[in-house]
Amino acid sequence: MIALAFGGFLAAAVLSTMEDKFSIAAWRWLFFIEGLVTINVGILSMWLLPDYPHNTRWLNLEERRLAQLRLAKDVGEADTDSEGASIFEGLRMAVKDVKACLFMFLAFLLSLAASFTNFFPTLTATLGYSTTVTLLISAPPWVLPAIVGVINAWHSDRTGERFFHLVIYWWITIVGFIISLSTMATAARYFSQYLMTLRFGGDMVFIAWVANAIPRPPGKRSVVIALTIGVGNVGTLVGSYIWKESWGPQYHPSFLICLVSLLVSVVIAFLIRTIQIRENKRMEHLKIDDLEMDERVRIEKAAELEGVTFVDAFRRRKRLLGVY
Repeated sequence: MIALAFGGFLAAAVLSTMEDKFSIAAWRWLFFIEGLVTINVGILSMWLLPDYPHNTRWLNLEERRLAQLRLAKDVGEADTDSEGASIFEGLRMAVKDVKACLFMFLAFLLSLAASFTNFFPTLTATLGYSTTVTLLISAPPWVLPAIVGVINAWHSDRTGERFFHLVIYWWITIVGFIISLSTMATAARYFSQYLMTLRFGGDMVFIAWVANAIPRPPGKRSVVIALTIGVGNVGTLVGSYIWKESWGPQYHPSFLICLVSLLVSVVIAFLIRTIQIRENKRMEHLKIDDLEMDERVRIEKAAELEGVTFVDAFRRRKRLLGVY
């Protein structure tokens, strides 16, 4: 969110000062500058970002054990794959999981509903200001969701709840879409942009919910997160075609598509929550003899890390039901 806010300021600065520098258009300079920084950070992240606690090079043995212990305490199981597990096994488990498919569809809808972000300066330009002023006033609406998002994510973690910490902000955004559909008044239109960006204050919790809903085994979780993000990006691609110039400046069809996408997202999220509640009820009645071999191994590993008996670790696993 902060990047989107500063992006407007950066764009305003580049477009107002770099026109025809070295015979290159200012908008090309903007692509060069932002693209070069992004590519370099992306390359560096392959070495700087951690993988799993047990194979992160810049952690010592004590830190690795502490990280593994914290992950085990999250759900009562060690964060380890079974022997011989491959990424293809994780993919097979992912595509067979209904929750994983629903999360992918949800990510697609959310990205489609968020497609307005790529055209935010264009929408701000409908307020009637110059290019520089438009870029400057398109930045403040992103500061609020950045602040709200941190508070919301902290509270979600404290309470162990995800669904309402997401959906409340989606409804706020729906109100913003309705205002944009209803009027071209400058003040109301600009206020609606603040409401639309607020949805991202909740979306910080989304991938955490995916990881909580499908925590083990790690291989499956990794594939589900990757597929969720990948399918979500397809929504961004599709969304680039719903903001036709011929639909401006009102963009009624565009806002309507985003609104419907968000309404369907609420339904999908509620369905995922319902599935998790049902799974939690099944877990409450689970017995040791009902455990699959992989589950048993992960609980045994958690017991070893925590220094408790297998029975105590199993009881803890039953208490730590899925977060929804």
